[in-house]
Formats: sequence, structure tokens, C-alpha cells
Amino acid sequence: MDEIQFRSIMEQYEQDKVLEKFETMNDRDKERILKQCDFLDFSFLNALSNHDAKRGKIEPIRTMKLAEIEQNREKYEKIGTEAIKAGKVAALVLAGGMGTRLGSDHAKGMYDIGITRPVYIFQRMFENMLDVVNSTGAKFHLFIMTSLFNDKEIREFLYEHKCFGYDPKFVHFFVQDMSPCIDLEGNIMFSKPDEFAMSPNGNGGFYSSMMNAGLDEFCREQGIEYINVFAIDNVLQRIADPLFVGATIDSGYATGAKVVKKADPGEKVGSICLEDGQPSVVEYYDMTDELLEAKDEDGEPAYEYGVILNYLFRLKEMDGIVRNEMPVHIVKKKVPYLAESSTSETGYVTVKPEEPNAFKLETLTLDFVRMMGSCLPFEVVREREFAPIKNPMGVDSVESARKMLLALGYEL
Repeated sequence: MDEIQFRSIMEQYEQDKVLEKFETMNDRDKERILKQCDFLDFSFLNALSNHDAKRGKIEPIRTMKLAEIEQNREKYEKIGTEAIKAGKVAALVLAGGMGTRLGSDHAKGMYDIGITRPVYIFQRMFENMLDVVNSTGAKFHLFIMTSLFNDKEIREFLYEHKCFGYDPKFVHFFVQDMSPCIDLEGNIMFSKPDEFAMSPNGNGGFYSSMMNAGLDEFCREQGIEYINVFAIDNVLQRIADPLFVGATIDSGYATGAKVVKKADPGEKVGSICLEDGQPSVVEYYDMTDELLEAKDEDGEPAYEYGVILNYLFRLKEMDGIVRNEMPVHIVKKKVPYLAESSTSETGYVTVKPEEPNAFKLETLTLDFVRMMGSCLPFEVVREREFAPIKNPMGVDSVESARKMLLALGYEL
């Protein structure tokens, strides 16, 4: 970004304090700031003026349950396998997260969950992909979304481990776009004298980031029609699963969402539903007592199925979604920031707040479900496909994932 563009954007979003600080910078610091702007999506700042949007009318949605899936297994697997063999299916992993909550300073996918031997989260991902390659006899493309914080080390790690046996010609990397962190008064924050405070633009930013990397055009050139988007931390999930792919294609819907029956009504997973007649996902913290207690026509809990962040999206519809149409979610967080100090030699100190002091702006993958207009909720068996690793111990942890892997006979 050049200086004229920068000033125009700062004026557009009334960032007077940023412009004042910019005027005091030396040429080197100005250059660094302008370079960072190439990775930032300032349009997210529009969310600050309309972040009080209310939810629509929530109603139950029909889920394709295990018995129905089993009855049609042969048909669905045939449809899915043919699509994979024809090169119509690709996968995309959201790998930009760090292993901070696990006590690691590295990318989450690099975390070792092994007991008697190294078993990395990335390794489990590629092993699950190779299961499909071996069963279908066809390779499929994998897009890995990294972040500015871990792109280099992920590439080096997977190069060192030779993608754990997966053909590297089918592996493509791209960096997730960033959004600026905003203080409670609406001002863009600085983390260093020559650096904005930034955060990844949410897992829903995968497609706009792909577009910026030119990979949407690559998909069209390759004839890819569907992308299976999934989170890195679930070490049991099936990727480009022919059964799931086939059922979604057969349904004619633009989206498929793998779901599990919730362990309890308050489990911290989003609930699949209809919102104003459109398929949608309500996050666990938005579930009211009324929704938690609601029953469907069979007397069962109306919202008992939770998404596991494993979606199949049809690219034709995604191409029609303009980037700035994505809802931007505002999350209050503790963000370290730069403050002036008369006692510091540099004139600045980094402050680590004890209370939330800023807004992070992000998009969510689950919003694509509603924007795509149609969705097939597809039930999977929790014990076989849902072992997320979010904590060292307890629920959804390294500990619980190990137990589930061992129960399936996997050697750790």
C-alpha cells in the first residue's frame, strides 16, 4: 500500500490518532506500517457501527441420521468416490492457530500427542487423508491456511516430515488475512512503534484469503467443485469422506455439515438449526433456556446436534458471496498494546492488560452455512470422528483425544 492509499483509508475510518502517530514516524517505520497494510482488511472496521444485530427466528432443522445414512451407504460412497476420482473435491485445513493453550509456542498442528512415539496433529490429518486416497485410489488437493505467525514454521515442518507420506504436489499453502485490533474507543492499536496490533480475521476468512492468494482461480482451472473445510485440532475426523461427499452431492444442497449428537445440552459446540427459514448455526453461548429445553415433533431435544467444524462447500455458491457480505463478529479481548512512557529509554512500554481492553474483528466459517442457502446436517459417530484438542486435560483435550485413539486401536 502506498502512502496516499493509507491516508485515504485512515481518513475514511476516522483514524485521526493513527494519522497523528504516522506523521511522527521516520521513513523506515512508515515503510513497515505500509507493508503491514497489505495483509490487513480494514473493511472489518465497518462492523463497529452495526454490531448489535439480533438473531432471527430459530427453528429445528432436519438432520440426516445414522440409520438413514447406513441404508444408503453404498449409493453415497459411490457418488462421493466418483467425485473424488474426477478431481471435483479438495480439502482445506484451518491451521493458523497456535498451541498456546497446550503450553506450546508453535503451530497447533505441530503438537505431539504421542506417548511411546511422536504422533503430531498434522500427522493424524495426513493419515486420515491417506485412508481416503487408499480407499478411492485417487489423490485430492489440500489447501493449508496458515497465519503470519506460523506460516514459515509450518512449511518447514511439513517439508521436513515429507507431508507424512502425502504427495506434496497436492499440498498448497496460503496465509490468512489479518484484521486490526481496535481499542474500546474505536482506535486502531499499536503493538510496537512500527507495528499495528493485529489478529487473524477469523476462520471464516478462509475463502477471501484464498482469493487474495489466487487459489480460487486455481480451483476453477483444476475443475474443483467442492471444498471440505475443517479445523486442524480434530484428530479423528474423516477428510474428503466419500460417504459425506456423496450424501451432500445427492441432496443437491450447497453445503454439508458433519454433526454429532451433543453429549449434553450445554456442550460447547454450535447447534445446527434454521434461522428465519435458512440453515444456520447458533453458538453454544447464544443458546437460550427456551432453545435448550425445546422438543421436536418426536419429543426429542430440538437442537441436540452440534457442528464439529467439518463442512463441504460448493464453490459455485461461494464464488457468488462477496467478501464484505460476511458478517463480522466483534469479540472483546485482552490485547497487549504500546503506551507512551517517560521512564522508558525508547519512550514507550508494552502494556499487558489484566482486563479486556480491545475488540478483535473476525468472520466465522459457520456463517457460510446460512449464506449458502441450503445445508445437509450429516450425523457422524462421536467416538469415531470427533476428538478435538483444545486443552491439555479434561474435556476436549490431549488426554481425551488419546483415550479415543487408543480405544480405536491406534498406537500412541
